[in-house]
Amino acid sequence: MNHPSTNSKLAELEALLFLHGEPLGITKIAELLGLSGEETERLVTSSAEKLADAERGLTLVRIGNRVQLVTKSAFGRLVESFVRAELTQDLTPAATEALAIIAYLGPIARSRIEYLRGVNSSVTLRNLLIRGLVERVSDPERPHVSTYQATANLFRHLGLSNVEDLPELTKFRAALTAVAEPNTPEISPHD
Repeated sequence: MNHPSTNSKLAELEALLFLHGEPLGITKIAELLGLSGEETERLVTSSAEKLADAERGLTLVRIGNRVQLVTKSAFGRLVESFVRAELTQDLTPAATEALAIIAYLGPIARSRIEYLRGVNSSVTLRNLLIRGLVERVSDPERPHVSTYQATANLFRHLGLSNVEDLPELTKFRAALTAVAEPNTPEISPHD
């Protein structure tokens, strides 16, 4: 890939992987960036090389036909201390908001959560997963899509026995469902 748009395509790939926050399939990347499979392979290789050579905090990990932007292992202690500090603090308003959406509408896809919140929720969801308040499960109707649902640990923490014990469940489900678009597109990490 030696044409003038290589740098812009590298930037687009980086932005896409950052935004998605989870492994994303080569086919889906090609589709979203308007590239052929071969061009996408070269772009991913070029991106991985640039990140490996540069003194940067990120690297590209490839698992089969999926790639993900992650922090370099050299920064493991820093990331670990940050996560540990995050877990000892109270939930942020963003985490509380995402948790409420998951509790009332779960199981729910990340794209739907992000649509309702209006922002990328990958870091928030990761923190809720680490705390054991939500869990990721496969959608039985769409096996390549993960959904999020509240855990028994969350309900125990709230002093509730199940989802039906949530305050004003019917009212909030109706309100949240009315806001959610029924055909919010999903980005499957396996495409």
